[in-house]
Amino acid sequence: MNKMQSRRDFLGTTLAAGVLPMLPGVARAASPAGKRLVAGTRVLEVNGRAAKVFGLTGPDGRSGIRLAAGERFRVDLANETGMRTIVHWHGQLPPWTQDGFPWPQTPPIANGAVQAYDYAPITGTYWMHSHHGLQEQSLMTGPLIVHDVAELREDRQEVVLVLHDFTFRSPDEVLAELIGKSAKSAQSLVRRVESSRDAPRPHMAGMVAGAAKMAAAGMDMSSSGGMTMDLNDVHYDAFLANDRTLLDPEVVRVERGGRIRLRIINGASSSQFWIDLGELVGHVVATDGHRVHPLAGRRFPIAMAQRLDILIDLPGPGAFPILARLEGDVRQTGIILATAGARIPRIADGAQAAPPLDNSLEARLRTAEPLSERAADLVSTIALAGAMNPYAWSLNGAYWPKAAPLMLSKGQRVEIDLINHSMMAHPIHLHGHAFQVIAIDGRPIRGAVRDTVLVTPKMGRVRIAFDADNPGRWACHCHNLYHMVTGMMMEFRYKDIAI
Repeated sequence: MNKMQSRRDFLGTTLAAGVLPMLPGVARAASPAGKRLVAGTRVLEVNGRAAKVFGLTGPDGRSGIRLAAGERFRVDLANETGMRTIVHWHGQLPPWTQDGFPWPQTPPIANGAVQAYDYAPITGTYWMHSHHGLQEQSLMTGPLIVHDVAELREDRQEVVLVLHDFTFRSPDEVLAELIGKSAKSAQSLVRRVESSRDAPRPHMAGMVAGAAKMAAAGMDMSSSGGMTMDLNDVHYDAFLANDRTLLDPEVVRVERGGRIRLRIINGASSSQFWIDLGELVGHVVATDGHRVHPLAGRRFPIAMAQRLDILIDLPGPGAFPILARLEGDVRQTGIILATAGARIPRIADGAQAAPPLDNSLEARLRTAEPLSERAADLVSTIALAGAMNPYAWSLNGAYWPKAAPLMLSKGQRVEIDLINHSMMAHPIHLHGHAFQVIAIDGRPIRGAVRDTVLVTPKMGRVRIAFDADNPGRWACHCHNLYHMVTGMMMEFRYKDIAI
């Protein structure tokens, strides 16, 4: 059971300590010491069974990093995993060489090494995860919370909820089952993706030409011979909320009539959820760290890698489950908000399967910080395709690392149409940029600002827009880990970046 620190107490300690200036990076010798973040291993008990997993532990002993208002992201990442790793600061906008992606110019960190990062962060709810191999599936993740003064003045109790899917199998075994190969072949595939941008993909070669033709023709795969939507590629042993299942959930102590800011992070590798507040009404006020006009509800979809900030005013004393229901399934996980003396209920799986995720919430969200009005300088279409057998997923008919980069020039307004030709939804994440959702299925909206957007199956279509204001090499990929590693990734590269 955790007693969460009040927002007023946090603001007081922040102001007492002083606010660090957000200045350009200076020499490390002239800077305060960075916060130490340790990438290591730990033993987690899941439903009474021990499992060795990874972890990202901050200087306060908790998972991840929390920054005060105005504080720089000045972090020293110490690799104590016994193997190489690299950590991506998901949704943040650092210089590309600090993004935590294994380009040849920014290789993974050796075991025992320490990598320093120093940049001005953007405020909101973000997260961090390994971008090396399949380490993310083994819980190499953590929250990245960057506070701002306006939120702290709300005097709301902060509750962070991180969701994971969990398996006792190794990620290599999971991938091997999906691609129909041996675990050794799966390991080889992952190494090839990590180490070379020119390696052939022999088990996918026969699909490339056909997928490219379908993408070019705009073929509607939803009418193909009785094909149905695919959900939940992997059968997981458990689903975790802050590292615990509903057999032994985290109970967060709250005040009667308490005011809560619930920060939800979907850190799952291959699972999507509906957030169910039960009898409570919440107001979504931020998506992927960016403010939106408040939107009330009791149930909200959250795709892989997305985040939601939800404000909740508790009606009085009691125990209030906050559940994450797996799409297309009865299984669920969650935490319980409870006032002193409240009876803590035991919660089983749901009676009915949750529906597949959709963009019903996305279509209603409106950003509080829209892009300026201007014409697009570059308009491009990215076709999403793939299938369960053979298990391979592509962008514009090509498979990473063979996918051609999208070339950008600094200062361009860029609009991208994401069109899903497959039977499975894909959460598409763009590194190094925040984009605005400006149309869903051809209907223009002044939608949310995000870094990850769900593109629904059977010709679902989402248009996003962003300003090309962060030169570098940036990955764009499906955030289903197994889709990404079997091909669904490409590069957005600025033309003046030498490689």
